[in-house]
Amino acid sequence: MSNRIYNVLFHTHTVSGLVISVALFVIFFAGSISFFRDDIVNWERQQPIVNNTQMDVDFDTMLDSVANSNPLYGRDITLRQIHQERRVMVSITPSKDTTAAEAAQGRAFFYQDPATQKSYNYFQDITLGEFIYRLHFFAQLPYPYGYTLAGFVSFFFLFAIITGVIVHWKKIISNFYLFRPWAKLKTVWTDAHTALGLIGLPFQFIYAVTGATLIIGSTIMLSSATSFFYDGDRQQMFEDLSTDVEALPFTNTPTAYTGSINALVAQAESQWEGVYADKVLIQNYGDANMQVAVDVKPVNKKQFSGLGQVAFKANSGEITFKRTPYGETPYIASVQDFLIKLHYGNFGGYALKIIYFCFGIISCFVILSGVLIWVEARDKKSNTPFKRKANEWVASIFMAISLSMYPVTVISFLAVKLFKDVNDPAPHVFLYKVYFLSWLVLSILFSIKKNNYFTNKWCLISGSILGFMVPIANGIVTGDWLWTTFNEQQIQIFVVDAFWLTTSIVTLIICFKLKPGKKKTVTSTESTTKKTKPKKQFKPKVKAKAV
Repeated sequence: MSNRIYNVLFHTHTVSGLVISVALFVIFFAGSISFFRDDIVNWERQQPIVNNTQMDVDFDTMLDSVANSNPLYGRDITLRQIHQERRVMVSITPSKDTTAAEAAQGRAFFYQDPATQKSYNYFQDITLGEFIYRLHFFAQLPYPYGYTLAGFVSFFFLFAIITGVIVHWKKIISNFYLFRPWAKLKTVWTDAHTALGLIGLPFQFIYAVTGATLIIGSTIMLSSATSFFYDGDRQQMFEDLSTDVEALPFTNTPTAYTGSINALVAQAESQWEGVYADKVLIQNYGDANMQVAVDVKPVNKKQFSGLGQVAFKANSGEITFKRTPYGETPYIASVQDFLIKLHYGNFGGYALKIIYFCFGIISCFVILSGVLIWVEARDKKSNTPFKRKANEWVASIFMAISLSMYPVTVISFLAVKLFKDVNDPAPHVFLYKVYFLSWLVLSILFSIKKNNYFTNKWCLISGSILGFMVPIANGIVTGDWLWTTFNEQQIQIFVVDAFWLTTSIVTLIICFKLKPGKKKTVTSTESTTKKTKPKKQFKPKVKAKAV
C-alpha cells in the first residue's frame, strides 16, 4: 500500500469515527441496556412471565373482550407478542363492509393485557425498557429523521471498521499483544483502542451490518422502492412484501363463530415438532369466509430461522393453506428473521445477552479511546493555543455527554420505581423529562468543569451509588427483594436487580483504580513555530583578477 493511500484511509477512518462518535456511543450504550428490555419492562410492571411462553394466552377470552369494545365484523385482527411480556399487541384493519359504522372504518392499534383484559394505547404502554430500546435508534426524534440518523451512523460505523482494519492490518496481531500502561497517555489509549477493537471486531461488524440493513432498509430503501417500482403506491408494495396468508373472499354474509381460536392455534402447533405460535391473524371476522391463520416458528435449538403457516376456515376447521417452516420459508421472512436474531441476540438465553452486553460496553470504550487518541495527538506545542483549547473543549463535551448516560440511566430506574404513577395516561412524558433533563444538566456541568478525569470518576461513583439503590428501592416499594424474587423464580425481576448490583460493584472497582493524568496547561506564550537553524548568508565568490 502506498503512503498516499494509507494516509487517505487513516484520515478517513479518523474523520468518520469522530463525526459519528457521540451518536454511536448513545446507540451502543442504550443498545447494551436494551438486551434486557423485556426484563426491564416486567420489572417495572411487576409482571414477570416464564421464559419462552409467548402467545401462551387464552385467545377466545381476549377476543371476546376486544369485541365488546370494538366493532369487528369484516375486519382483520392480528394478535402477536413480539417480546417476552404479558401484554399482547392487537392490530385491527378497517372493515371490508362498506356499510359498516364509522368506528369500524378506521384502523385500531393497542395492547391488551390477557390477565386483566384492560387495553392500553401506544403511549400508555411505553415503559422505561421500551424508552431505552427506542433510544438506541433515536426513535424519540420525529419519524423518519431519527431512524435515518441511526441508519447512517451504522453505515459510517461499518466504513470506520473497514478502514480501521486496513490501516492496522500489518501490525494488527503484534499490536494486539502490546500494552504499555506506563507510557504517555496517547500510547495507552492507542494500545487499548487497538486491543479492545480487535476483540470486539466480529461483534461490531455484525452490528454495523445488521443495524444499517434493518434501519436503512426499512426507511430509505422502502421509500426509494415505492417511488421507482410502485409509483408511490405504498399499499401495493407492502402487500408484495407481506408474508401473511392470503385472505378468503369477503362474502358479506354475517355468520356467528362458535369455534375456538385456542383449539386452532394448538392444532397449528401440532403440525410440526419443535415449533411455537408467533402470530395469529383472524381475517373476515364474523363472515361466512372467516379465516384464522397461525404463523409458527421453530425453537432456536431446532432451527435458527424459519416460518411455518397454517390457515383454517374458521367455521369448518378445514385447512386452506399450509407451509412448513423447514425448507419452505419465504426468502424475505428468512432474511428478516436472521438479521433480527443476530442484532438482538435473543436466541441464546441470558448467557448470550450477558456476552452481547459486555461486547457492547467494550465498543463504548473503543469509541471513547478513539476520540481521546485524536485529542492527545493534537495537544502539541506546535498547535496554536486556540486550537489546543478547542480540542480540549471537544473532548470535555464528548466525555460529558457520553459518560453521564450511566448515572442518568440509573436515575431513570429509580424515578420510575419511586415516582411514576401507574395510572399516568402519558408515561412517556415523565420518562422524557427525567431522562433528557437530567442528561442535559449533567452534560452541561461536566462540560464546564472541563476535566475528563473528574467527569469519568464522578460518573462512575454516582452511577455506582445510585445503582446500589435500585434493588433497595424495588424491595421497599414492592416487597420484591433480591432473595425473594430468586426463591420465587421471578427471574426477570431478579435479573434487573442483580444487573444493577453487579454493574455497580464493577464500576466502583474501576473508579478506585483510576488515577489522574498530568494535565497540560495551554498558555499564550508558548512558541508556535519550530526551532530552525539560522540560514547562512550568501557570499558571492569573487575571482581574483590576474595581475
